[in-house]
Amino acid sequence: MAWLRGLVRHPEFRQGFAEMATVAPGIAAWGLMTGVAMVKSGLGTVESLWMALIVFAGSAQLAAIPLMLGGAPVWVILATAFCVNLRFVVFSAHMRHYMMHLPLRRRLMAGYLIGDLTYVLFVQRHPEPAAGEEGRQAQVAYLLGNGSINWFSWTASSLVGVVLANVIPTAWGLGFAGILALVGMTCTLASSPLRRIAGGVAACAGVATFALPLRLNILVAIAAAVCLCLFLEPRLQQASASGPRSP
Repeated sequence: MAWLRGLVRHPEFRQGFAEMATVAPGIAAWGLMTGVAMVKSGLGTVESLWMALIVFAGSAQLAAIPLMLGGAPVWVILATAFCVNLRFVVFSAHMRHYMMHLPLRRRLMAGYLIGDLTYVLFVQRHPEPAAGEEGRQAQVAYLLGNGSINWFSWTASSLVGVVLANVIPTAWGLGFAGILALVGMTCTLASSPLRRIAGGVAACAGVATFALPLRLNILVAIAAAVCLCLFLEPRLQQASASGPRSP
C-alpha cells in the first residue's frame, strides 16, 4: 500500500489523470451505450452488471454478447474475444520494456488498466523507457493516473447504461463519441510519414476485409500495417543515414 500511495502522490499521477480526463467524456459515452446494448441485446440485468464490473474490454464485450445469446460454443466466444483483443499483444510487447522491473502482481495490475487511449497517451508522454529508478516510478505513476480514470469512466458509465437501459434509446448513438475520441487520438499519433502510412494501410486493410468472421479484419489490419512497417523502416533509416548524394 505504501508503494501505491507513493505513486498516487507523484506529480506524474496527476499529469496522467489530467490528460486522460480530456477524453474521458468520450469513453464514458461509449461505455454508456455498451451498457445499454448489453441489456437490449437480451442479456439479463444481473449478468450485464457483472460483465460491466469485471470485463474491461468494450469491443470484445460487443463482439461476444451476440454469440453468447445465440448459443455459440464457448470456444467460439473465446476465440472471437481473443481475435478482437489481439492488438493488446502488440501493446504488451512494447510496454514490456517499461514494466519488467515490477513484480508480477503489479505488472498484472498495469496490464489490466491498459486501454487503447491509455497506451496512446502513455507512449506520447514517455516515448522511451526510463533508465533510473526515479524515472521508472514516474512512468508507472503516470500510467496509474491515466488508467485509473479511464477504467472508472468506462466502468461507471457501463453500470449506468445497464441500470438505465430502458430509458436511454440506442438511437442516440452516444457510442459515436467514443469513436471520435479514438480517431482524434489516432490523428495526433500520425506524426511521421511511416506512421501515416501504417495508419492508412491498416484502415484500408480493415475495411477491405470487414466481411471476415470473428472480427478478423482487425487482425488483418494490424498484421498488414506491422509487416509493411517492418519492411519499410530499415530502408527509410538507411536512406536517411546515407543522406543526399553529392553532385
